[in-house]
Amino acid sequence: METILETILAEKKKEVEMLKESQVRKAPVARNRNSLLEKLENAKELMIIAEFKRASPSKGDININSNPASQVQMYVDAGADAVSVLTDTTFFKGSMDDLQVVRQSIANPILCKDFIIDPIQIDVAKNSGADIVLLIAAALDDRKLYNLYQYALEKGLDVLMEVHNEAEAERVLKTDNRLIGVNNRDLRTFEVNLDVTEYLAPFIRKEERFLISESGIGTIEDVERVVAAGANGILVGETFMKHQNPSKIIKAMKLPLSEGFRR
Repeated sequence: METILETILAEKKKEVEMLKESQVRKAPVARNRNSLLEKLENAKELMIIAEFKRASPSKGDININSNPASQVQMYVDAGADAVSVLTDTTFFKGSMDDLQVVRQSIANPILCKDFIIDPIQIDVAKNSGADIVLLIAAALDDRKLYNLYQYALEKGLDVLMEVHNEAEAERVLKTDNRLIGVNNRDLRTFEVNLDVTEYLAPFIRKEERFLISESGIGTIEDVERVVAAGANGILVGETFMKHQNPSKIIKAMKLPLSEGFRR
């Protein structure tokens, strides 16, 4: 029986073939480089990546009719340091159009959150306005992970490499990438557990990489827990998309980082 991740990746292969046939890369968006890594270098507070996310395979519709421009402007006004846009259409009901709208709305770094398996997706992401792309270790073998990472760097993008277990962490730590996302959600089962961040944080911090804790963060207590483990930042989607007052909770989550967990 296929896992959810395998189902998604099978669909991505079809999408990539369609992109290659049409050669659709979108017209480039003119802008200055906006690096999340540079912000992380001197951060004294937890960095918040607030996500625009319409739906998910595990939760169904979250906030399907939300306006991307107004939603992300609210995030930034409340103190979010960067924004993530889920661009997968089939499973998350997002689009590159959402990313372009967000790029036109804010100057902050933008992460293209998708299941990237081919360079053409990186081209489309950059030309739609992304500053950062996501590479998921569970979706890529070592050669593809490294090649896509190098391609993104050549395009002037930051890369968030995502891991869920120790084996994946070991793989990404063999690269020189400095931005590591720990997904508390197992993409094969979609089960969530913050223990994942607590377990993997020592491996990542020992190598002096920046750690972003992703998924399953819904309360201030959750934030305190991942900060205590060593997270430099968090990526939060569903909580902000469903909350009656996203500004209030974003402000509350901007916790100070202890001296030992700063660069």
